[in-house]
Amino acid sequence: MNQRQIEQFRRLLDNKMQALMGKADMTVVDGVSEETAPFADPTDRATLEEGRNLHLRVRDRERKLINKIRQALDRIEKGHYGYCKVCGEPIPPSRLQARPEAELCIECKEEMELREQRKIHLR
Repeated sequence: MNQRQIEQFRRLLDNKMQALMGKADMTVVDGVSEETAPFADPTDRATLEEGRNLHLRVRDRERKLINKIRQALDRIEKGHYGYCKVCGEPIPPSRLQARPEAELCIECKEEMELREQRKIHLR
């Protein structure tokens, strides 16, 4: 991968990071202003709680994605970006365009997912 492509992916990762961090800032503002009045109807309370739980799960996924983006930016700095962490082969630019924080090539990722599925089915 040439330097121009690496810079393109760095910008893509930076943009994703800024968008996610903006959402995190909005979560803090929304959390402060959220209504905490008691509900007379238990169904209304359950709906509110489920909405909060979903919101927290989404934010947790975004936090994990932020960590993956930071790791990808670190790999760019160290000159390891764009190579599979398992087999060492180059990750195709088309995959990195779709998932710039990817650290595995398609083949290794599919193999990992198959192993995870086998573990689930064995339980």
